[in-house]
Amino acid sequence: MKKFALLITLLATGLAAYAGPVSKHGPLKVTGTQLTDQTGQPVVLRGVSFGWSNWWPQYYNPEAVHTLATDWQCSVLRAAMGVEPEGAYLSGPKPQTNLVTTVVEAAIKNDVYVIIDWHSHGIRTDEAVRFFQEMATRYGHYPNVIYEIFNEPVQTWKEVKDYSETVIRAIRAIDGDNLILVGNPHWDQDVHLVADDPLVGFDNIMYTLHFYAATHKEWLIERGNYALKKNIPLFVSECAGMEASGDGALDLESWGKWLHWMETNRISWVCWSISSKEETCSMMQPEAGPHGPWQDNDLKKWGIIARDVIRKMNRERER
Repeated sequence: MKKFALLITLLATGLAAYAGPVSKHGPLKVTGTQLTDQTGQPVVLRGVSFGWSNWWPQYYNPEAVHTLATDWQCSVLRAAMGVEPEGAYLSGPKPQTNLVTTVVEAAIKNDVYVIIDWHSHGIRTDEAVRFFQEMATRYGHYPNVIYEIFNEPVQTWKEVKDYSETVIRAIRAIDGDNLILVGNPHWDQDVHLVADDPLVGFDNIMYTLHFYAATHKEWLIERGNYALKKNIPLFVSECAGMEASGDGALDLESWGKWLHWMETNRISWVCWSISSKEETCSMMQPEAGPHGPWQDNDLKKWGIIARDVIRKMNRERER
């Protein structure tokens, strides 16, 4: 069904001759700790996240998606829909949903995977259920779509686990098999707690691990190793090379260690973020246009680093 939907979309948009990541890999499946494709082969997705939709809506456009998919060679993009701040989903569901669907539909057209991210730190179960029911109804038949049901929890694992079970059941009642990403406490750093008490009874889920390399060092890598040893599948849906504040100096030595760890363990990863805030992690210069294509002088140092490593890794691994 998902393969058929993809073919119809490609034919309708004139892209049937273009074989992007989704055409190549098809529906994704979790096998042990590994993300695999329609043939059972391991897959590592690499890409970038848009910044908070409520603060950086200008980048949520089809042209930016096309640039990131083709020029940057991203195999996955993340639409980070703000939930709680002023102007975000809770105060304006329709505008924020429209921003997300713009990115999702452009990702489908450009044949890349896309993460629909409930970018929240608080538990909003009823609202999340309604949102993901809508997303699953609209896009659950596309193999492109990945659901990230809780960006960075700050609650206990029991609270997050209860929330996750409810939201996953709501999605699975509509979409039985697309990949779901599950958050964990302490801003997605407590994967060791997940390893000791994982969700049961659900297929095709992975747990998110977030790191900022100048803050998160060997201790968090060891937590990741502990989770992998206990057969917990991990997906790094947000990462960057500076401090956890999003600012400060880049620690490229630590970033290199993390990159090696992710690639060695075949863990998919997404860099933060397509935005133009005056901070290290925002990839865009303030004067850069929101649509792309972007030249080096449109990007901050972190944007150039992220773009170049994504290009290099995806090109090498897709040969």
